[in-house]
Amino acid sequence: MAFGNNIKTYFQGSWHNDDIRIIRAADHGSWLGSSVFDGARYFDGQAPDLNRHCERLNNSATALMLTPTISASDISNIVQEGLNLFPKNTAVYIRPMYWGIDGDSTAILPQPDQTGFAICLEEVPMAPPTATVSLTTTKFRRPVLEDAVVNAKAGCLYPNNARMLAEATAKGFSNALVADAMGNVAETATANVFMVKDGEVFTPITNGTFLAGITRARHIQNMRNNGITIHEAVLSFDDFRQADEVFMSGNMSKVTPVVCFDDRQYQSGPITRQVREMYWDWAMSYGN
Repeated sequence: MAFGNNIKTYFQGSWHNDDIRIIRAADHGSWLGSSVFDGARYFDGQAPDLNRHCERLNNSATALMLTPTISASDISNIVQEGLNLFPKNTAVYIRPMYWGIDGDSTAILPQPDQTGFAICLEEVPMAPPTATVSLTTTKFRRPVLEDAVVNAKAGCLYPNNARMLAEATAKGFSNALVADAMGNVAETATANVFMVKDGEVFTPITNGTFLAGITRARHIQNMRNNGITIHEAVLSFDDFRQADEVFMSGNMSKVTPVVCFDDRQYQSGPITRQVREMYWDWAMSYGN
């Protein structure tokens, strides 16, 4: 189901208007979940880090034992063609994807050289700077590589995230702060997470249980370039309860201030605002 509008779909070598049908009932990805995707953003005439998102898509396909059929640079070029179908001031969610078509003799393993490919472009406005999120805990945790393909942006991982969100919204919150297998903070149900304490920034260290995002990496680089001390560390839920500021980092909204974690209240503080400003400053210089 689309969550945007004014959709353009690239399939079998051509751009099509609308949310066209691209997958068959017997395709491996349809009934056995061998699908991967990536998400990038186009706004204010720029598509920041688009090439890195396309590279991650191909890496995700390989992790699911699928063979990428299009180079990252060619995917980026096709996306740019599709973006030209929108007015320059339109905000677009960019979603290239692969899925398995045939299985092997057991049906369970996908045939690596039988891979479907499509790109979906949806008009989705950027969240306003005033948008915020509230967090709570969840009984569901991030899996490890031995349990799931956590080294890919794979569709089969998202039902677990949906359970986290359903639990959080049932408790009256908009998102969940999620633990890894060891009980330390990993991320939220939908995005990476940062906290600020005494003027320094902290984010959970990459440990193979969550996808360390491209936008997360960009924020870390921007902060270091601008003299903000940033630590990748093992963090507990108590660390977040004692934080001065908390914000989420993801491709969809880039920076989203957190206003509470259960009964702990936060302000949208100066570092959160600075991180957002630094990202927009960098993004607007991306194509220059």
